[in-house]
Amino acid sequence: MLTQFSFYGMLLLQQEVGFDMVSMWNQMGFAARAVVIIMFLMSAWSIGVMIDRYIAFNGAKKSSKAFAPAVAGALRDGNLADAIKLADRHKKSHLAKVVVAGLKEYSAAEGNIESSEAALDRSHAIVSAELKRGLGGLATIGSTAPFVGLFGTVIGIINAFQGISAEKSTGLGAVAGGISEALVATAIGLFVAIPAVWMFNHFNEKVQGFTVEMNNASSELLDYFSKKAAG
Repeated sequence: MLTQFSFYGMLLLQQEVGFDMVSMWNQMGFAARAVVIIMFLMSAWSIGVMIDRYIAFNGAKKSSKAFAPAVAGALRDGNLADAIKLADRHKKSHLAKVVVAGLKEYSAAEGNIESSEAALDRSHAIVSAELKRGLGGLATIGSTAPFVGLFGTVIGIINAFQGISAEKSTGLGAVAGGISEALVATAIGLFVAIPAVWMFNHFNEKVQGFTVEMNNASSELLDYFSKKAAG
């Protein structure tokens, strides 16, 4: 009998307070809606960063894979002009952006290795900053989205207590709207934060790999210049 009563009670509650997304949106107050909109904007921005970094890193990897053996061959032949042209043609390559700076400075400074090393360091710093573009924001979204959702949760709980006060009742009908706001805000906060954290860690690992590659390319180019000067 109690089970039957609970079942019919839930049916009546569902008719009074809808639990589909449109109904829950209509039942939300201004503050709860503002929280949801903010989190969707955060989600849209983080997705944009994910797509941008995926395309950039994919292009850098493919371009560098083609550039590295080609420029190595040009340097073995002692043809710096061809090496510079190759670097200029592979503009998506993180390796090319660093190497071309060293090659151009070496040519302009008439074989001054110290000047070339300084140019490599400057270029390395610039390319590293380009690779990390947007990742700081992604980390911020990943760390703050749950708290924005928690703020929405608090608002929902407050609304639930206001419902109890207005209805002079502690039944489900009095608190259902506020609880639905709270649960939706919590769910959206996690939905925004989890992918942002995952992708930040993934992209950060990619940047670390690119950094190692650029360091190796710089070292190899300086070794080449030293051997050229000695030979």
